[in-house]
Amino acid sequence: MEIKVLGTGCQKCKEVEKLVREVLAEINVPANVEKVEDIAQIVQYGVMLTPGLVINGKVKVSGRVPNKADIKKLIEEEK
Repeated sequence: MEIKVLGTGCQKCKEVEKLVREVLAEINVPANVEKVEDIAQIVQYGVMLTPGLVINGKVKVSGRVPNKADIKKLIEEEK
């Protein structure tokens, strides 16, 4: 599973990355988590508001910090 956290390094972006890693540990799902901070790459996903969350190439969240339950659901949908 490929997970990308899109954001330029703001506190909300760091929070999303932290929550994603916590959820992955809790549900024991292996995944490659990457932080994408390059504006050009973020825009390629069509994300105009960060933080963004991309799972297996699909934009799942943009412009907000999802809670752990939301993240878990999104990851399980892509398993």
